[in-house]
Amino acid sequence: MQIRSAKDLIVYQKGYALAIKIFHVSKSFPAEEKYLLTDQIRRSSRSVCTNTRSMGEAQIRGAFYEQTIRFRWRERLDSAHECEYLSKSDHAILTEKCHEVGAMLGRIMNDPSSFILRSSSDL
Repeated sequence: MQIRSAKDLIVYQKGYALAIKIFHVSKSFPAEEKYLLTDQIRRSSRSVCTNTRSMGEAQIRGAFYEQTIRFRWRERLDSAHECEYLSKSDHAILTEKCHEVGAMLGRIMNDPSSFILRSSSDL
C-alpha cells in the first residue's frame, strides 16, 4: 500500500492519539501553568504529527523526534506528576505511550515500510 500522507503511518496515528490524550489530561492543570508546563507539554506532543509530513522527512527527523518524545515529554510528564497535576495511573499510561511512539520513531529510520498501514487484502 502506498503512503498517501503522513496519516497513513501507524507512528503518526499513535503520536496523534497520544497528543490528544495529553491535551485532555492537561486541561486539569492549574491556571498558573498555562504558559509554562501546559503549553510546553502540548506543543511538544503535537510536534511529532505536525512535522511528520513525508516518509523522507520522517526518516531525517526520526531521531530528533524520538529524543523529543523520550526525554522532553518524559520530563514534562514527570514534572506534572510530581506537582500532583497528573495521577499516577495517567502518568504510567502516558509514559508508556511516549516510550512506544519514541521507539517506533527510532525504528522508522531503518525500516519505514513496517509502519505503513496495510489493507486486509495485503496481509
